[in-house]
Amino acid sequence: MENQIALQLLQDLSVPGRRATAFPPEELAEAGTSSQIPDEHRADHTLSLPELSEGDIVRHYVSLSQRNMSVDTHFYPLGSCTMKYNPKRHERWAGMNGFINAHPYAEAGDIQGLLAVLYEMQEMLGEIAGLPSVSLHPAAGAQGEFAAILTASAYFASKGEDRKTVVFPASAHGTNPASAAMAGYKCVQLKPSSTGLVNLDDLKQHLSEEVAVFMITNPNTIGLFEKDIQKISEMLHDVGGLVYIDGANMNAILGKTRPGDFGGDMMHYNVHKTFTGPHGAGGPGSGPIAVRDFLGDYLPGPIVTRETDAHGKTVYKMSKPPKSVGQLRSFIGNIGILLRGYFYIRTLGGVGLREVSEHAVLNANYLLSQLKDVLDVPNGDRCMHEFVASAASLKKKGVTAMDIAKRLLDYGFHAPTVYFPLVIPEAMMMEPTETESKLTLDRFADTIKNILAEDPETLRAAPHTTPVTRPDEVKAAREPVLSYCPCPTPFEVEAPTGVKESVPSYI
Repeated sequence: MENQIALQLLQDLSVPGRRATAFPPEELAEAGTSSQIPDEHRADHTLSLPELSEGDIVRHYVSLSQRNMSVDTHFYPLGSCTMKYNPKRHERWAGMNGFINAHPYAEAGDIQGLLAVLYEMQEMLGEIAGLPSVSLHPAAGAQGEFAAILTASAYFASKGEDRKTVVFPASAHGTNPASAAMAGYKCVQLKPSSTGLVNLDDLKQHLSEEVAVFMITNPNTIGLFEKDIQKISEMLHDVGGLVYIDGANMNAILGKTRPGDFGGDMMHYNVHKTFTGPHGAGGPGSGPIAVRDFLGDYLPGPIVTRETDAHGKTVYKMSKPPKSVGQLRSFIGNIGILLRGYFYIRTLGGVGLREVSEHAVLNANYLLSQLKDVLDVPNGDRCMHEFVASAASLKKKGVTAMDIAKRLLDYGFHAPTVYFPLVIPEAMMMEPTETESKLTLDRFADTIKNILAEDPETLRAAPHTTPVTRPDEVKAAREPVLSYCPCPTPFEVEAPTGVKESVPSYI
């Protein structure tokens, strides 16, 4: 299309004979290195690698980076993903030599400072969750879920209980049933409710001594606080089950309430969400888990412990809990993200973390108030840190949530999350986070209103200014969709192109 900008590969820029670095033969000789590779080590063919100068390479990759959107360049209202600004001083502190130059295989005695910081991080996360036993080990949120379910499985096995089922709401994050299925459990999904909250009657029907865990996000994926969470927890505990809290939305309740206080037995954090580490393509995740003390012996390791030696000196060590489910990844975890989270917590303190939630909830409700007259919001006039609007009423004009999302790119905004959760047709899930200003939210709301007033043909062809336009979604929508969760009952959803299909509730 004429608006597409040519994307060149390194091979396209190659010029025979160009080099980024050329060592004079005499320097190679002094280093005892031959400029020729011995014949016995040569392959029968040569690779067709691009030949470029250092300047060519740098300009190529910097140019590509400038085509990206990022939190540092654009507003990211991605619901359920918490894409918020990461303070640069935390980056500097996390990059101090004593941290980044610590060798992964260093002995504990040589990295006492780093271990002291990680121990304190464990303590802080335990306090924030109201769940005292913490492992920093899991690599990201999904692995944190998996680690917690394995921890629960090991706990039940130690008691001789063969529980087979994990239950979750219809609006749950897709990784919840995936983690449970990977751990060997049967997944049972509750029916959606008209309120957007857990269907207590349906939950009661599925509870028995075969249920191991109920997985729930609170506030939930629709942006509502589960007001019956205490009762839900009691219902699970009455049949001997455990309650797992998906911590993806913790930035809505920091300092306000704690999962351990409203009945949760286990939870994972998304340090890269709640505590501002780079997220998604911007960097790795980190998914520590916090559990009740009776589950602490089963945590994945290593974890950091603190002792006092014979001379009265505090010593930090790395060890696995006595009944640990084992090691799920290399070393102790994604240290760089954990450090950013540590400095974020230390910078804000308890009062600051509470204000994070207050501002996140305020911003979400302000944006909701600006958009509720032009987009339907199926579950009320109030929300927590995020809300889910619906573009379903625009289908009669031939406009979909995807059209609005694509058009936002032309105005310099990243799109909100669309088509999730599936319980709301033409869903547009928005989370402004606490780090955005009223000015930014006003600009975004005005842009949505302007887009909705545009010609439908303009929207269906969007984006118009990006290097690559959208793919053939009509064809994509008709392709078979596979489920990764053995959920018992699929339900009807509206595909973005108007194709009516019955798809599994998790895709």
